[in-house]
Amino acid sequence: MMEGRRISAANPRPCSGRRILAAKKRGRSDGFLNSVKKLQRREISSKPDRSFSITNAQERFRNMRLMEEYDTHDPKGPCSVALPFLTKRTKVIEIVSAQDIIFALAHSGVCAAFSRVTNHRICFLNASPDEVILSLFYNKNNDSVITVSVYASDNFSSLKCRSTRIEYIRRGNPDAGFALFESESLKWPGFVEFDDVNGKVLTYSAQDSIYKVFDLKNYTMLYSISDKDVQEIKISPGIMLLILNRSSSYVPLKILSIEDGTILKDFHHLLHRNKKVDFIEQFNEKLLVKQENENLQILDVRHTGIREVSRTEFLTPSAFIFLYENQLFLTFRNRTVAVWNFRGELVTSFEDHLLWRPDCNTNNTYITSDQDLIISYCKAESDDQWMEGNAGSINISNILTGKCLAKINATNGSPKDEECCSSTGSSKQSCSLMKSTVAEALEDITALFYDEDRNEIYTGNRHGLVHVWSN
Repeated sequence: MMEGRRISAANPRPCSGRRILAAKKRGRSDGFLNSVKKLQRREISSKPDRSFSITNAQERFRNMRLMEEYDTHDPKGPCSVALPFLTKRTKVIEIVSAQDIIFALAHSGVCAAFSRVTNHRICFLNASPDEVILSLFYNKNNDSVITVSVYASDNFSSLKCRSTRIEYIRRGNPDAGFALFESESLKWPGFVEFDDVNGKVLTYSAQDSIYKVFDLKNYTMLYSISDKDVQEIKISPGIMLLILNRSSSYVPLKILSIEDGTILKDFHHLLHRNKKVDFIEQFNEKLLVKQENENLQILDVRHTGIREVSRTEFLTPSAFIFLYENQLFLTFRNRTVAVWNFRGELVTSFEDHLLWRPDCNTNNTYITSDQDLIISYCKAESDDQWMEGNAGSINISNILTGKCLAKINATNGSPKDEECCSSTGSSKQSCSLMKSTVAEALEDITALFYDEDRNEIYTGNRHGLVHVWSN
């Protein structure tokens, strides 16, 4: 979501929407694009016929081929007078689609919108010459895109949010949007987090240590939390977990209703003295606590029971994705993904889903809305590497079985001859504009998104190019 995505090895986050942090340092550097948390977390439905679901998924992704190529780079920049770094070609770090529009955000802070109808760039979302966009969020409640930006005129110090309706962007009028949360001072370590599941926005103003919760539908403020002892807030369906400053032997915790901020439970969780807390995560009534070199503790906050998982069996992951109605969660560690239940048992290991990057860049992973499939940019099998060179593959796997259902690689992702030679305007045009080979399009993918309505996969790479894979 997400992320934005604020995921790092030191601070794993659940799949709870999208959080964007204000910059700690002024000026423009590689560290300037704050770590952003964006993981897709959606309610899931139970599928009674798993074999039909698997067969359907295999058909859905059969014969996926490279169909289009878009370029986020414009040497003139997004505006007539742009900051120098906005004119540089940089990697794609985030892709979002809404209806027939693809939004691609480059590391430089330039965000471009492309039409799947005309296959041309519609516009840049940067509304002013000094705007650097950090992240974007599609708000399906009112069919708009929210951009989170910083500005040179503000020394890149404060987050600014803007909402723009999709219809305005389609007309090429990205500056027709309006500002959000103008009353909030979102300077470092302030942040804004968009929670799609609960339909809420959480902001933190570090200047006065106040958290505020807004309605994602109309952006009205619902309530605020003023407590200087709050160290972190984690969001789950219907509730928020407040983690307060720890003492040597325990950490104070509060569980609040996400709707009105009512305290539902106030308790202390005992800790091992002088041991660093690796993570504390909330999943409905389950609390996951892990300290350095200690066992994982799974606490039922309703019945106060604790289950422990050996530290040799459960190693601290770099990120989580919670699968809500299945009562399961994904863990990412190094290049591997695993599925666990809340008894601390390993449910699924994936047979062919070795991630391309060891740093768990979840921009390269997509979980479907039914949360039965995971789509990731993966390492190519050793048998294929001699043919594919530096190209990876896009693997589609079943989360509950670990089976690889489909794969796009350099040997099967090429457009058919009739598609390139078609007399229809769009097909002929797309092939003539495509500069990358399939192998090149599968090299160093830096962002991935799956449009479930159109059944298309969008990838971005380090050259700022966006590729469309479709059947």
